[in-house]
Amino acid sequence: MDLKHVKPDKNSLSINMKSDDTHNTVKWSEEVWERVQPLIDSIMQLPFVQQLADGTLSRDRFCFYLQQDSIYLYHYCKVLAHIASRLEDMEQIATFLDFARTTVVVEQGMHQVFLAECGAASAPSPSCRLYTAIQQAQATAPVEVETSSVLPCFWVYQEVGKRIAAMAVAHNPYAQWIATYSDEAFEESTRKAIAICDALAEEASPKVREEMTRIFVECTKMEWLFWQSAYEMEQWAI
Repeated sequence: MDLKHVKPDKNSLSINMKSDDTHNTVKWSEEVWERVQPLIDSIMQLPFVQQLADGTLSRDRFCFYLQQDSIYLYHYCKVLAHIASRLEDMEQIATFLDFARTTVVVEQGMHQVFLAECGAASAPSPSCRLYTAIQQAQATAPVEVETSSVLPCFWVYQEVGKRIAAMAVAHNPYAQWIATYSDEAFEESTRKAIAICDALAEEASPKVREEMTRIFVECTKMEWLFWQSAYEMEQWAI
């Protein structure tokens, strides 16, 4: 999902936030990351991810994925900018505007390298359409919930990118993609996104915090579905 500039157990991620001992509470990010660990492990077992790591993924499948990801990122960038327009803290606003700019400049730049030979997608797949619709629908939800809906695209990608980088074969034809999601710059962006969600959750009502968790889990499931649908080169059945 493009500019897209994390280990399975809860102690493996250096960017996992620690509990605030002063308030003796568990941060929202810790709670949700613990909750989605089975989903992360399931993502890592997907044929698309396994074959991406060992370099055997077919070019047709990778191209299909990039084409759909390009469509997704077009809408994702707009959601990032919309979140920025709703936030109150100036530093948070600047951060999300930078996320949107980076998605356009960096990720789209990488896509152009590959899409030059793959060509552009003519239409979104059912899964791509569903994922973008879910995130767009959060525009009328509390800003905390909308913000949480975009976090899996950061966090899950960084986790998957790091794990793939650790197991990738030498001279992997997809090394450039792997490097994009496993580098320090993307890790820092992920860290910032997590911190903002934690700050918003800390001030949110229990109901809103529950909705933040619900949408985070749902969009993590969509990350699974996006990769699986790419492997299947999913088409509309009608």
